[in-house]
Amino acid sequence: MKFRGFEVVKGYEDKDIHLPVRKTKYSAAYDVEAAEDVVISPYQLGCKPTLIPTGLKAYCLEDEYFMLINRSSGPKKGLVMSNGIGIIDRDYYGNVDNDGHFYFQYYNVLDHDIMIHKGDVIGQVIFQKYLLVDDDCAEGQRIGGFGSTDKK
Repeated sequence: MKFRGFEVVKGYEDKDIHLPVRKTKYSAAYDVEAAEDVVISPYQLGCKPTLIPTGLKAYCLEDEYFMLINRSSGPKKGLVMSNGIGIIDRDYYGNVDNDGHFYFQYYNVLDHDIMIHKGDVIGQVIFQKYLLVDDDCAEGQRIGGFGSTDKK
């Protein structure tokens, strides 16, 4: 039985994607690399965040999710996650829209472009358990990929 882990998403099988690893014995997070070269332009009012593909999907147990978080050096390098942290639910894995491919969303707060190269560590993943309230009755089913919670 598989409990939690990473896999390469469809379409990236031949792109030399490295599965995330923890760098030290007591690290809480798995370092994630960029799957492609990406240029992040300086932030301007009204601009959308730049999505950096990872070429990865992740699976976990029913009472778990995983968080996408910035590296501690990210803001020093001008990278700020647009949503602070990203929460990825268990049912995002393998969805029909994008096979569960997760991306990091960044703004560049410097005054010049930031070049992300394939293989650069762009963020981290931490797996977590979550709790339910006594009267929880959620029975909905995921119908898509990125941003599908708000789709009607």
